[in-house]
Amino acid sequence: MNTSWPADDPAIGFLGVLDPEQLHTLHEHGINRRFRKGQAIFHEGGTSDRVVILLKGRVKVSTTTDEGKEIILAFRGPGDMLGELSAIDGEPRSASVEAIEPVEALALAATDFRSFLIAHPDVALLLLRMMSRRLRDADRKRVEFGTHDTVGRVAARLVELAERYGEPAARGIRVGLPLSQEELASWTGASREAVSKALGTLRKVGWVITERRRITVLDIEALRRRSA
Repeated sequence: MNTSWPADDPAIGFLGVLDPEQLHTLHEHGINRRFRKGQAIFHEGGTSDRVVILLKGRVKVSTTTDEGKEIILAFRGPGDMLGELSAIDGEPRSASVEAIEPVEALALAATDFRSFLIAHPDVALLLLRMMSRRLRDADRKRVEFGTHDTVGRVAARLVELAERYGEPAARGIRVGLPLSQEELASWTGASREAVSKALGTLRKVGWVITERRRITVLDIEALRRRSA
Protein backbone atom coordinates (compact mmCIF):
# COMPACT_ATOMS: atom_id res chain seq x y z
CA MET A 1 0.00 0.00 0.00
CA ASN A 2 1.13 3.54 -0.74
CA THR A 3 1.62 4.73 2.86
CA SER A 4 3.07 8.05 1.66
CA TRP A 5 -0.26 9.08 0.17
CA PRO A 6 -1.28 12.52 1.47
CA ALA A 7 -4.90 12.67 2.63
CA ASP A 8 -5.42 16.09 1.06
CA ASP A 9 -4.12 15.31 -2.43
CA PRO A 10 -7.16 15.25 -4.77
CA ALA A 11 -5.07 13.98 -7.67
CA ILE A 12 -4.64 10.53 -6.08
CA GLY A 13 -7.74 8.37 -6.18
CA PHE A 14 -8.59 5.19 -4.33
CA LEU A 15 -6.55 3.00 -6.67
CA GLY A 16 -3.48 5.13 -5.98
CA VAL A 17 -3.31 3.98 -2.35
CA LEU A 18 -3.36 0.24 -3.07
CA ASP A 19 -0.42 -2.12 -3.48
CA PRO A 20 -0.26 -4.68 -6.34
CA GLU A 21 -1.68 -7.51 -4.22
CA GLN A 22 -4.67 -5.43 -3.14
CA LEU A 23 -5.27 -4.32 -6.72
CA HIS A 24 -5.19 -7.95 -7.86
CA THR A 25 -7.76 -8.89 -5.20
CA LEU A 26 -10.14 -6.18 -6.35
CA HIS A 27 -9.82 -7.14 -10.02
CA GLU A 28 -10.30 -10.79 -9.11
CA HIS A 29 -13.66 -10.05 -7.50
CA GLY A 30 -14.79 -7.25 -9.80
CA ILE A 31 -16.30 -7.06 -13.27
CA ASN A 32 -15.03 -4.71 -15.96
CA ARG A 33 -17.75 -2.40 -17.25
CA ARG A 34 -17.94 0.18 -20.03
CA PHE A 35 -20.27 3.18 -20.11
CA ARG A 36 -20.88 5.43 -23.07
CA LYS A 37 -20.90 9.22 -22.83
CA GLY A 38 -24.17 10.35 -21.26
CA GLN A 39 -24.96 6.95 -19.73
CA ALA A 40 -26.02 6.81 -16.08
CA ILE A 41 -23.81 4.75 -13.77
CA PHE A 42 -25.89 5.34 -10.63
CA HIS A 43 -29.32 6.86 -10.09
CA GLU A 44 -30.10 8.96 -7.04
CA GLY A 45 -32.27 6.90 -4.66
CA GLY A 46 -31.19 3.64 -6.27
CA THR A 47 -30.19 0.41 -4.53
CA SER A 48 -26.69 0.27 -3.07
CA ASP A 49 -25.64 -3.10 -4.52
CA ARG A 50 -22.15 -2.23 -5.81
CA VAL A 51 -19.24 0.17 -5.88
CA VAL A 52 -17.58 1.34 -9.08
CA ILE A 53 -13.91 2.28 -9.47
CA LEU A 54 -13.08 4.42 -12.49
CA LEU A 55 -10.25 3.13 -14.69
CA LYS A 56 -10.64 5.48 -17.67
CA GLY A 57 -12.87 8.46 -18.37
CA ARG A 58 -14.63 10.97 -16.15
CA VAL A 59 -18.07 11.40 -14.65
CA LYS A 60 -20.22 14.04 -13.00
CA VAL A 61 -21.92 13.53 -9.66
CA SER A 62 -25.21 15.37 -9.22
CA THR A 63 -28.44 15.60 -7.30
CA THR A 64 -31.88 16.84 -8.34
CA THR A 65 -33.95 19.36 -6.42
CA ASP A 66 -37.68 18.96 -5.76
CA GLU A 67 -38.22 21.40 -8.64
CA GLY A 68 -36.29 19.11 -11.00
CA LYS A 69 -33.15 21.23 -11.23
CA GLU A 70 -29.82 19.42 -11.51
CA ILE A 71 -27.15 20.46 -9.00
CA ILE A 72 -23.63 19.24 -9.81
CA LEU A 73 -21.74 18.16 -6.70
CA ALA A 74 -18.42 17.00 -8.13
CA PHE A 75 -16.50 15.52 -11.03
CA ARG A 76 -14.53 12.27 -10.67
CA GLY A 77 -11.84 10.67 -12.78
CA PRO A 78 -9.57 7.62 -13.12
CA GLY A 79 -8.71 6.00 -9.80
CA ASP A 80 -11.75 7.40 -8.00
CA MET A 81 -14.32 5.24 -6.27
CA LEU A 82 -18.08 5.78 -6.55
CA GLY A 83 -20.85 4.47 -4.34
CA GLU A 84 -18.77 3.66 -1.27
CA LEU A 85 -21.08 5.44 1.19
CA SER A 86 -24.15 3.44 0.18
CA ALA A 87 -22.13 0.23 0.08
CA ILE A 88 -21.05 0.80 3.68
CA ASP A 89 -24.29 2.03 5.27
CA GLY A 90 -26.81 0.26 3.00
CA GLU A 91 -28.79 3.44 2.36
CA PRO A 92 -30.09 4.42 -1.11
CA ARG A 93 -27.82 6.36 -3.48
CA SER A 94 -27.47 9.98 -2.37
CA ALA A 95 -26.59 11.21 -5.87
CA SER A 96 -26.65 10.30 -9.55
CA VAL A 97 -23.48 9.62 -11.54
CA GLU A 98 -23.28 10.11 -15.32
CA ALA A 99 -20.40 9.51 -17.73
CA ILE A 100 -19.34 12.75 -19.43
CA GLU A 101 -17.02 10.82 -21.74
CA PRO A 102 -16.55 7.09 -22.48
CA VAL A 103 -15.78 5.33 -19.21
CA GLU A 104 -14.12 2.06 -18.29
CA ALA A 105 -14.66 0.92 -14.72
CA LEU A 106 -14.38 -1.95 -12.28
CA ALA A 107 -17.68 -2.86 -10.60
CA LEU A 108 -17.52 -4.68 -7.27
CA ALA A 109 -20.47 -6.09 -5.32
CA ALA A 110 -21.08 -4.19 -2.08
CA THR A 111 -20.69 -7.39 -0.07
CA ASP A 112 -17.30 -8.10 -1.66
CA PHE A 113 -16.23 -4.50 -1.07
CA ARG A 114 -17.11 -4.70 2.63
CA SER A 115 -15.25 -8.01 2.93
CA PHE A 116 -12.22 -6.38 1.28
CA LEU A 117 -12.23 -3.56 3.83
CA ILE A 118 -12.53 -6.00 6.74
CA ALA A 119 -9.56 -7.97 5.39
CA HIS A 120 -7.54 -4.77 4.83
CA PRO A 121 -8.18 -2.39 7.75
CA ASP A 122 -5.32 -0.14 6.63
CA VAL A 123 -7.19 0.51 3.37
CA ALA A 124 -10.39 1.13 5.34
CA LEU A 125 -8.58 3.83 7.31
CA LEU A 126 -7.31 5.50 4.15
CA LEU A 127 -10.80 5.33 2.65
CA LEU A 128 -12.08 7.06 5.77
CA ARG A 129 -9.52 9.82 5.24
CA MET A 130 -10.67 10.23 1.63
CA MET A 131 -14.30 10.48 2.73
CA SER A 132 -13.32 13.01 5.39
CA ARG A 133 -11.55 15.09 2.75
CA ARG A 134 -14.65 15.09 0.57
CA LEU A 135 -16.81 16.15 3.53
CA ARG A 136 -14.47 19.03 4.30
CA ASP A 137 -14.53 20.05 0.65
CA ALA A 138 -18.34 20.04 0.66
CA ASP A 139 -18.34 22.20 3.81
CA ARG A 140 -15.91 24.63 2.18
CA LYS A 141 -18.12 24.95 -0.89
CA ARG A 142 -21.16 25.71 1.28
CA VAL A 143 -19.22 28.55 2.91
CA GLU A 144 -18.21 29.82 -0.56
CA PHE A 145 -21.84 29.90 -1.70
CA GLY A 146 -22.73 32.13 1.24
CA THR A 147 -19.72 34.46 1.22
CA HIS A 148 -18.32 34.65 -2.33
CA ASP A 149 -19.71 36.43 -5.36
CA THR A 150 -20.11 34.56 -8.65
CA VAL A 151 -16.69 35.60 -9.93
CA GLY A 152 -15.07 34.26 -6.76
CA ARG A 153 -16.95 30.96 -6.95
CA VAL A 154 -16.12 30.51 -10.64
CA ALA A 155 -12.47 31.29 -9.90
CA ALA A 156 -12.44 28.64 -7.15
CA ARG A 157 -13.90 25.99 -9.46
CA LEU A 158 -11.40 26.85 -12.21
CA VAL A 159 -8.53 26.44 -9.74
CA GLU A 160 -9.92 23.03 -8.76
CA LEU A 161 -10.29 21.98 -12.38
CA ALA A 162 -6.79 23.16 -13.28
CA GLU A 163 -5.23 21.35 -10.33
CA ARG A 164 -7.02 18.09 -10.99
CA TYR A 165 -7.51 17.97 -14.75
CA GLY A 166 -5.01 20.54 -15.98
CA GLU A 167 -2.83 19.82 -18.99
CA PRO A 168 0.21 21.95 -19.90
CA ALA A 169 -0.51 24.22 -22.86
CA ALA A 170 1.51 26.68 -24.92
CA ARG A 171 0.04 29.33 -22.65
CA GLY A 172 -1.02 28.36 -19.15
CA ILE A 173 -2.97 25.26 -18.13
CA ARG A 174 -5.70 23.79 -20.32
CA VAL A 175 -8.58 22.21 -18.39
CA GLY A 176 -8.92 18.75 -19.88
CA LEU A 177 -12.59 18.36 -19.01
CA PRO A 178 -15.44 18.90 -21.51
CA LEU A 179 -17.47 21.27 -19.35
CA SER A 180 -20.36 23.40 -20.59
CA GLN A 181 -21.31 26.78 -19.12
CA GLU A 182 -24.56 25.21 -17.89
CA GLU A 183 -22.60 22.56 -15.96
CA LEU A 184 -20.20 25.15 -14.54
CA ALA A 185 -23.21 27.24 -13.49
CA SER A 186 -24.81 24.25 -11.77
CA TRP A 187 -21.54 23.48 -9.98
CA THR A 188 -21.12 27.06 -8.73
CA GLY A 189 -24.74 27.54 -7.70
CA ALA A 190 -25.31 30.42 -10.12
CA SER A 191 -27.26 31.12 -13.29
CA ARG A 192 -25.75 30.49 -16.72
CA GLU A 193 -25.93 34.22 -17.41
CA ALA A 194 -24.04 35.07 -14.21
CA VAL A 195 -21.34 32.50 -14.98
CA SER A 196 -21.00 33.79 -18.55
CA LYS A 197 -20.53 37.31 -17.17
CA ALA A 198 -17.99 36.06 -14.60
CA LEU A 199 -15.98 34.29 -17.29
CA GLY A 200 -16.06 37.49 -19.33
CA THR A 201 -14.60 39.36 -16.35
CA LEU A 202 -11.84 36.78 -15.93
CA ARG A 203 -11.06 36.93 -19.64
CA LYS A 204 -10.91 40.72 -19.54
CA VAL A 205 -8.24 40.74 -16.81
CA GLY A 206 -6.24 38.11 -18.71
CA TRP A 207 -6.57 35.23 -16.27
CA VAL A 208 -8.34 32.75 -18.56
CA ILE A 209 -9.10 31.97 -22.19
CA THR A 210 -12.46 30.36 -22.96
CA GLU A 211 -13.51 28.40 -26.02
CA ARG A 212 -16.40 26.03 -26.64
CA ARG A 213 -16.28 23.50 -23.78
CA ARG A 214 -12.64 24.38 -23.15
CA ILE A 215 -10.99 26.71 -20.66
CA THR A 216 -7.30 27.60 -20.40
CA VAL A 217 -6.08 29.07 -17.13
CA LEU A 218 -3.39 31.70 -17.72
CA ASP A 219 -2.86 32.90 -14.14
CA ILE A 220 -3.80 30.30 -11.53
CA GLU A 221 -2.33 32.31 -8.67
CA ALA A 222 -4.55 35.28 -9.52
CA LEU A 223 -7.56 32.94 -9.52
CA ARG A 224 -6.54 31.57 -6.12
CA ARG A 225 -6.32 35.08 -4.69
CA ARG A 226 -9.71 36.01 -6.16
CA SER A 227 -11.34 32.91 -4.71
CA ALA A 228 -9.80 33.24 -1.23
